[in-house]
Amino acid sequence: MRGFFIGRFQPYHMGHHEVVKNIINQVDELIIGIGSAQESHDLENPFTAGERILMISCAIDELEIKKKVYIIPLEDIYRNSLWVSHVCSMVPPFDVVFSNNPLVARLFSEAGKKIINTKMFNREEYQGTEIRRRMLENEEWESLVPKSVSRIIKEIDGIRRIRDIAGRDDNNEKDEGIIIGSKADVKPFMNRNE
Repeated sequence: MRGFFIGRFQPYHMGHHEVVKNIINQVDELIIGIGSAQESHDLENPFTAGERILMISCAIDELEIKKKVYIIPLEDIYRNSLWVSHVCSMVPPFDVVFSNNPLVARLFSEAGKKIINTKMFNREEYQGTEIRRRMLENEEWESLVPKSVSRIIKEIDGIRRIRDIAGRDDNNEKDEGIIIGSKADVKPFMNRNE
């Protein structure tokens, strides 16, 4: 059986790592889709698809998995009714989708795919928004990602990238206007002036 698991992986963290460890015990092969592959160099999506592929492949190497894992970047098409067809055209065939995202589960179930909900691990800390916030604020973040991911972020100077994008200097000044969550989180701030 071949499974499919998708995420943005901005960055790949220990929550993802635990999910992958659980999934790999249930399948013969795993496809990991890197969503929003076209996005990079902003606070919500600071890392390129290539950097995320490297993070995931190195982290999976740490697990010494003997099963086949495909890592495939997937660009957004911004049409939910066509998205599953787009994904299926870009990845090898699969039997089951692993996700805890309600929209992903709904879209794939409408397309007749079996859905298995994934367990979330320490969601307060193991989430990209929190890890990027810690990077921006010069707080400890390395324990939240696999060692290889931490090494890669340092190699690509990812912390400097995030701080530069946010307009931060090395003095760790607090900018009250910086938003590092999802684009949906920005709407209330935008609507205040309307």
